[in-house]
Amino acid sequence: MSKDKPLTKKKSALELRDKWLALWPDAIETWSKYLKLSEPRFCITKEEETKEHLSASFAMIRLDDHAVVISLRMVIENGLEEYPLEIMCHEIGHHVYCPADLTDHGRVIARIRRGLPGYEHHAPFIANLYSDLLINDKLKREYNLHIDKVYEKIGQNSTDKMWTFYMRIYEILWGLTKTTLAKGEMDAILEGDAQLGNRLIRNFSKDWLNGAGRFAALCLPYLMENQGNEMKKLMSVWADATEAGAGAGFPSGLTEVDEGELTGAKHPSLDEADTTSKPTEMTSEQANSKGQHREPFEYGQILKALGMNMSDEDIKIQYYKERSTPHLIPFPTKENPVSKEPLMEGVDIWDISSPIENIDWFQTAMRSPIVIPGFTTVEQTYGLAEGSLPEKEPVDLDIYIDCSGSMPNPGYNVSYLALAGTIITLSALRVGSRVQATLWSGAKQFITTNGFISDEKQLLKIVCGFIGGATAFPIHILRETYSKRKPNSRKVHILVVSDEGVTTMFDKDEKKNSGWDISEMSLKNCGAGGTFVLNLYGDWKKDKSLVAANKQGWEIHAVNSWEALVKFAKEFSKKQYAGETNGQRT
Repeated sequence: MSKDKPLTKKKSALELRDKWLALWPDAIETWSKYLKLSEPRFCITKEEETKEHLSASFAMIRLDDHAVVISLRMVIENGLEEYPLEIMCHEIGHHVYCPADLTDHGRVIARIRRGLPGYEHHAPFIANLYSDLLINDKLKREYNLHIDKVYEKIGQNSTDKMWTFYMRIYEILWGLTKTTLAKGEMDAILEGDAQLGNRLIRNFSKDWLNGAGRFAALCLPYLMENQGNEMKKLMSVWADATEAGAGAGFPSGLTEVDEGELTGAKHPSLDEADTTSKPTEMTSEQANSKGQHREPFEYGQILKALGMNMSDEDIKIQYYKERSTPHLIPFPTKENPVSKEPLMEGVDIWDISSPIENIDWFQTAMRSPIVIPGFTTVEQTYGLAEGSLPEKEPVDLDIYIDCSGSMPNPGYNVSYLALAGTIITLSALRVGSRVQATLWSGAKQFITTNGFISDEKQLLKIVCGFIGGATAFPIHILRETYSKRKPNSRKVHILVVSDEGVTTMFDKDEKKNSGWDISEMSLKNCGAGGTFVLNLYGDWKKDKSLVAANKQGWEIHAVNSWEALVKFAKEFSKKQYAGETNGQRT
C-alpha cells in the first residue's frame, strides 16, 4: 500500500484527480478489502461544488447515496495536495465507522443535545468534532497515516481556546510534543479537560454512542465562552458531516429516547476511574428512560440538526406515523375463496419450454405413436371450481377530531388525539377502507378532506393538524355527507374524538336544522354505526345529552385521560378492521 508516497508537487485540479483516484482502492483497503463504496465525486470548479451541495468544506459525506464528495480546487487552496489517503480514508471512516448510518447519526445528535443545555443548536458541529476524533485516532494509531499534518495546515497558528483544547486532545492521543498542534494558552483546566477527552476517546472507541453526551458536556464550557465562533470558522474547512443527512429520508427509532441517553449526558470527570466498566444492573434513571418518547418539537430539532431540509408538517406527520406503528393492525392477507380439487379441462400442446414432467404420455400416445416434442406431445390443462366464501367489502371511516383551544398543538407537544387518529386512520387504510377526516374547533373553524379518500399524506395532514379556537361541531359536514347517501354506497362508521364539547353536535346548524335530527339521519344512513370517544371528568350517564345520544344509537366510550386514547385506538382498530378474518370486518 502506497501510504508513504506523498504528492510533493502542487498539481492542477485535473492532474490531482487522476492521482487521487488511483489511490482510492488503497483508501478502501485501509478499512477493509471487502468494502464496497462508489468512487469519490471530485469537484474541479465552483459550479461542480454547488451541484454537489459542497460549500465551505473541501470534503463531505452524504448518507443518502453513500457518497464521498471532495473539492480538489479547495484542497489546493488549503495546501492539502499531499494527503490524499488521509483525507479519503477519513471520509470513508464516516461511512463505515462513525456515524455509519442515518439512524446512528440521529442518536448521536440526540445524545449531544442532552449534553449542551441552552446550546443545543451547536449539536451538529460538536457531533462532527467527536466523530472526527474517533476516526482520526484510528487512522493515526492503527494505520500510521499523517492525519496530524492535515490539522497543522488547517489550524496553522490559531490560538483560539476551543481549537487549542481540541488540538491538545490530539496531541495527548498521539503522544505528540506539546504545542505541535495546540498553539494557544493552556492552563491547568484546559490540560485537565484535554486529558479527559483523551481518556474518553480511548475508552469509548468501540462504544462511541455512549461517549457522545459526555464529549458534549466536556465541550460545553468552551462553547459558552465564545460560542465556538473561531473554532467553527477553522473547522468549516473540513466540516464534512454537519449536513450528512440531507436528502436521506427519515431515520427510524428517533421518536423514542435511548436507554442511557439521559444518564450519558454528564461531564466525563463524573465517571468512575474506569469508564470502560459497564453497570451490571440498569440504573433507575435508565429504567425510567426506557419507553419514554420525545416531544414532536424535539424530534423535529434532531432531524433538522441532521441537515434534513423538510417542512415542519412533514416532520410532524412522520413523528405520529412512527409513534403509531406498534399499535397498527397487521397488514391483512388476501383471502382467496376455498376451491374444490382442480378440474381437468382438456389437453393442450406441450411446448419444449415447459417442464418435461408436465407431459401426459398416455394422451400423447393416443394422439400419435410417433412422439415429436412440441408437435404431438400434450399436457393436461386445469381449472378451479368456484369458491364458496362471499366477497367482503371494508367499512369506510368518517373521523371527526376535536381541536379546540384546550387541545395540545400536535407539532409541539405530543397530542394523543392526533396519535389515536393516526393509528385508526392508518389501520383503516391497511384494509382498503377510505377515510373522510375532519378537524374541528369553533364555528366555521374546520379542515376536512371533503369526501372519502385513500391519500395517506392528505389524511394525516388533517389528523395531525391544529386549529386551537372555540368549540362547535361542524354539523353541516354530517348533513352533507349522509343526507343524500345512496343505499348501495359503502358502509361507513362515524367516529368522534372529543370531550364535553361533543354535545355541540346537537345544536342547530346554519340552516336552523336540529342537530339531533341530523345525528339520527347520519346514523341511519351511514350503515355501520357511530362511536363517541370522550375524555370526561365525570360519569357520562349523568349527562342528559350523552344519555340521549346513546339511546339514539351512538356507542359512547369514555376515557379519563388523553393518554388512554392510544389503548382505545388500538382496540377500536382491531374490532373494526382486523376481526376474525385477519383483515376485513365481518
